[in-house]
Amino acid sequence: MHYDLIVVGGGIVGLGHAWAAAKQGQTVAVFDNNSRAEGASIRNFGMIWPIGQPAGPQRDLAFRSRELWLEMGAAAGFPVRKCGSLHLAHHEDELAVLQEFAASTAADGLDVELVTPERIAELTPAANPSGLQGGLYSRTELRVTPPTAVSSISAYLAAGHDVKFHFDTPITRVDSGEVTASNGQTWTAERIVIANGAYFQHLFPEAHQAERLRLCKLQMMLTDAQPAGWNLGPHIASGLTLRHYPSFSSCPSLAAVKQRFAQDSPELDRFGIHVMASQADNGSLILGDSHEYDDDIEPVDKAEIDALMLRELQKIMDVPTWNITRRWHGLYAKHPAQMCFVREVRPEVLVVNGFGGNGMTLALAFSESVIHRWQDSAQWELLHETH
Repeated sequence: MHYDLIVVGGGIVGLGHAWAAAKQGQTVAVFDNNSRAEGASIRNFGMIWPIGQPAGPQRDLAFRSRELWLEMGAAAGFPVRKCGSLHLAHHEDELAVLQEFAASTAADGLDVELVTPERIAELTPAANPSGLQGGLYSRTELRVTPPTAVSSISAYLAAGHDVKFHFDTPITRVDSGEVTASNGQTWTAERIVIANGAYFQHLFPEAHQAERLRLCKLQMMLTDAQPAGWNLGPHIASGLTLRHYPSFSSCPSLAAVKQRFAQDSPELDRFGIHVMASQADNGSLILGDSHEYDDDIEPVDKAEIDALMLRELQKIMDVPTWNITRRWHGLYAKHPAQMCFVREVRPEVLVVNGFGGNGMTLALAFSESVIHRWQDSAQWELLHETH
């Protein structure tokens, strides 16, 4: 009943802390409200996406997470594909952004190349050749199937590192050295990490409110399995995506891309739509996504958003089947100004949250840094200042 580390939250951020501590030989317990992870960690593309992170410390964390995903996949026995990514340009201004990005320090550390339509056809069967100007191919990105990856990590930590998982165990109170469940049962630990993502209102809501966290809802879809042997290849992203990731923000031509979409398709900005595609292990395509924030979030999904996403995807992609078998939404917490945040809410009790849509890309490395730096006061101050 006593552990070196207790983690509240069984998503990828919580699992990252549990793994980093367990590798140091610490005893660890993970608590989750549900019978399994059901939040944003299993409701995403499965993209490990360094190209979307700005050059510098944040991209360095993404590279480290990439290493950790490959290590974990080999240890836990789930596929981690070195698929890369392909940004398609169907307009001249989009191609200009990709050219500017590839020629600048914004691409530092990435293995990227500008590619012609002919080369794109070799990389993927999915690119729509109509109006295709070219693209940017990156060899850096990875792909996992999120539900498979998260469940495999949990099983591996339990079997390989004796991490104790307490599912269906809502934690309702956290004090220094102690957590209390809704049934009154208590457990003690030297240190506690709270990584409960979008459900932050349940524990220390005031700490999250002080960080001005935003809640974001995204809608996504899954197609039928594509025909046997049909392989998407790299993750696919469109010109719309250039508006979304900060890594492209310094490109001079981005303003023209934003202005064109704002004038021609304001409904896309209204719903925060930028379209991407990834392939699950069974051959299905994961499609999305949209971004609605705070008071705009409704409990029911909007058919209009799904229709708009499919409209934009079909402009850039040709695939054997567009038949949609599943639709869902996810919720995540996003920090308005930083990559994420760490706050010590009680002595030896940390809240770690606010990764936005970057949890799969950053969480494993960031969690490792938290565990490694916890006892180093100088490094701990640096962690607070930079994140």
